Amino acid sequence: MIVTRLDSSVSIAGARRALARMFAAAGLDTPALDARVLVGHALGLDHAGLTAAAERVLDPAERERIAAVASRRLAREPVSRIVGMKEFWGLPLRVNPAVLVPRPETETVVATALAALDRDGDRARPLRIADLGTGSGALLLALLSELPNAFAIGTDLSTAALALARDNARQLGLAARAVFVACDFAAALAGALDLIVANPPYVTSAELAQLAPEVRDHDPSLALDGGPDGLRAYRALAADAPRLIGATGHMVVEVGAGQADAVASLFAGQQPLDVTAARDLAGMSRALHIRPALGA
Repeated sequence: MIVTRLDSSVSIAGARRALARMFAAAGLDTPALDARVLVGHALGLDHAGLTAAAERVLDPAERERIAAVASRRLAREPVSRIVGMKEFWGLPLRVNPAVLVPRPETETVVATALAALDRDGDRARPLRIADLGTGSGALLLALLSELPNAFAIGTDLSTAALALARDNARQLGLAARAVFVACDFAAALAGALDLIVANPPYVTSAELAQLAPEVRDHDPSLALDGGPDGLRAYRALAADAPRLIGATGHMVVEVGAGQADAVASLFAGQQPLDVTAARDLAGMSRALHIRPALGA
């Protein structure tokens, strides 16, 4: 572990500045934000508490806790894993080593799915939805928070991930409308649903070693490795899509950079399906919306 030390007379504000300098020197992308979050986590203070107590001098135990979390960040452990929490779609979600940390760009899947359902009718109608490879439950729980009468099934190969997703559902008061099943994507599901969402593994096996340390060393390979061309999971999803969405349902899947056309071709080959791309805030094709072809 990287050893980090703070001066014995340092205040809370001084510790934040010291960590921000260390993080900036290490080339971290958001040094000031990381410093604020980690100091607050180490001291059990929110942003207002940090501001109110900014000039208070830290005691030895507090300096030690702050130094410990700073060392972990300098070793390129993500902030969300250090604090054990990540916000997604405005929801606080627990994360652990069994699951992928939810990314902001994945919210494109939620927005695309909700827009598709809105075009079909009232959000308050009863809906049957599934999240394939649910991980922390991020997509499933975001959708349930917006769809008051929906019932959701989350699937995953990892029983540890499913346990965490169940816990997140309980913490958010959504457990009564969700079940979690251990299986490969939709293997345990029967019949058509109103909505299927998925953020499958899509990194090529050769590219795994080139990922940023925060991802390569901390996200589970099961949630990253998409096989030799990154498309292994999409082939399975495309083959099953007609059965899963039936005549009126929708499927929305996340895709990686530069993959939209290749993935769209896989689904378009399963006739009769229409496939359209949705862009994230950076302008990249991030989600594909698959639905039965009109007039089919």
